Amino acid sequence: MSEHNVKTQFVVCIKNDNYSVSLEVRKIYQVIPDTKAAEHHLIRVIDESQEDYLYPESHFVTIELPKAAESVFSLTA
Repeated sequence: MSEHNVKTQFVVCIKNDNYSVSLEVRKIYQVIPDTKAAEHHLIRVIDESQEDYLYPESHFVTIELPKAAESVFSLTA
């Protein structure tokens, strides 16, 4: 599957144990697809340093944004 066929995914941070400077609880983050990371139960997001890093997927919950809000949160907008 090409990158263009991958649906943009968003998550909300539900905990930031050990990452209080990098992640904000209740903040929405766009997921950067990373299949290798997913195999290890990690998720790649742009954090508060404005760099992409891996975090435990248990720190996030996948959410579905309304179409009208997707462009506001999307990195490609």
